[in-house]
Formats: sequence, structure tokens, C-alpha cells
Amino acid sequence: MTRRRWAGRDRGSFTAELAAGLPALLLFLFTGLTAVHAVGTKGECVHAAREAAIAASRGDDGRAAADRVAPPGAEVSITVDGDRVRATVRAPVRALGARLPRLTVAATVVAAVEPGAHLP
Repeated sequence: MTRRRWAGRDRGSFTAELAAGLPALLLFLFTGLTAVHAVGTKGECVHAAREAAIAASRGDDGRAAADRVAPPGAEVSITVDGDRVRATVRAPVRALGARLPRLTVAATVVAAVEPGAHLP
């Protein structure tokens, strides 16, 4: 009859490896989720800046057009420089949940002023 040898020196090594690797895995997960959220917010900022620039180039209220589609907490700025309108939208993004300072993503769109448009 042979005796089986049960775990000897390897006893508990899986628990130690899990305890060391789990925080790193969670860090990667939260970093990935933050990146996905930042890319989505950047897309929303581009859309809002495009709407603002087009509306302002026609002589309409660009800020109201941007506010309809801008992400929550976004700041909209519109400047007119000769025959061009520049719309910039900046929005905050939470980093790694809510524990770290917020990141800010921004988008700027330039549009030509349409002929006959009355700008403020």
C-alpha cells in the first residue's frame, strides 16, 4: 500500500497568490471602465460641439443647441472670429469610481459662418 502525500509546503500558495493578484486585477478593471467612460464622454462632447458650431454659424443660439446633447456637467464656450465660429465643450469624467480627482475631456469644432447669418 502506498501512502499519498498531501500538500506539504505548497499549502496555502493559491490563497497568497490570489491575495496578491486580486488588487491588481481590480485596478485594471477600474482603469478600463474609466477609459471606456472617457471615450463615451469624448464622443458626446464632439457631438455637442458640432451642434453648437453649426447652430451658431447659422445665427441661432449655439449654447442651447449644445446643452440639449452635452454630457452632464459640461461647459460650453462659443467664440466668433471673423468668418469662423469655434465651439468648445469640456466635461468631467470620474476616474476609478469617485475616489480620485476627475479627468476632463474636451472637444473643439470650427464652422464657417453662413452667408446672411446675423451673429450677435
